Amino acid sequence: MAANAAVVSSWQSKVDSRVLQNAAHKKTEFLVFLAEQADVSGAAALKLKHEKGAHVHQRLTETAHRTQAPILKLLKARHLEHRPFWIVNMIWVRGTQADIQLLSQRSDVLRIVANPSIHFQEPLLAPAPATVNAPASVEWNIAHVHAPDLWALGYTGQGVVVGGQDTGYQWDHPALINHYRGWDGTNADHNYNWHDAIHGLDPHNSGDNPCGYDSPVPCDDHGHGTHTMGTMVGDDGAGNQIGMAPGAKWIGCRNMERGWGNPASYAECFQWFLAPTDLSGQNTNTAMAPDVINNSWYCPAEEGCIDPFIYTNIVQRLHPQE
Repeated sequence: MAANAAVVSSWQSKVDSRVLQNAAHKKTEFLVFLAEQADVSGAAALKLKHEKGAHVHQRLTETAHRTQAPILKLLKARHLEHRPFWIVNMIWVRGTQADIQLLSQRSDVLRIVANPSIHFQEPLLAPAPATVNAPASVEWNIAHVHAPDLWALGYTGQGVVVGGQDTGYQWDHPALINHYRGWDGTNADHNYNWHDAIHGLDPHNSGDNPCGYDSPVPCDDHGHGTHTMGTMVGDDGAGNQIGMAPGAKWIGCRNMERGWGNPASYAECFQWFLAPTDLSGQNTNTAMAPDVINNSWYCPAEEGCIDPFIYTNIVQRLHPQE
């Protein structure tokens, strides 16, 4: 009896209590972290950004493909929904308590954590003004940090690509279109410039999503992402300067379904930023990675942001050091 209790305790100790609670009576989604994680420290010795990115991508994908194979075979045999990741060596799975127990008893599984959907914190609306003023030529927040002084010296963000992940982006907005890397002034090419990490309806929402799912073109289903990208690079060319770096280009990834995001959708965007793909999700090209990644969303502890298995690992792979 004591031996059996020890076995139960052993597998449960590897599982987030929220996963066990959610799986008590129904299928639930969770993240399976493998014991072996890639060593990407060698990238620190490389000089060029694209060399670092290619090295990290190679090490991460090699480790994931080699170590995930037995688990993926098991998941397919049990007909479980799953999605593998390589930005950290993990697999998103939807399964039952029996599936969780079977996976957690494997020696190649380090931990099983929750993948909760949390709504991002909405900005507070200021009282409506008595009169509506026309947009200023340079918005007050831009002037407050003396960005125009840097522009006057010739530093506008030129040559830099900003990657944003949020509720999506209205790519053809007048203040954004000419800064979108996928727009050449005549035609749009969204390959390597846009990725949609939203593959279906979040359980907290209902009805049709205005962007649909797996959108092949940049789309914003909430408006927040477009706003944040405007703060980064927005300039309509007609004197309305709302962005800090109007000389920079941008690319984007949607990580929330009408404001509801989760660790898996965030991880998918980070993964795509490290090695952008074409619209089919194939033909990765680390040379197309952005120089800067912006995340203008709040992620509380209950969503997993303090879990070292998720974000600490991701950041370390995006910024490898010896």
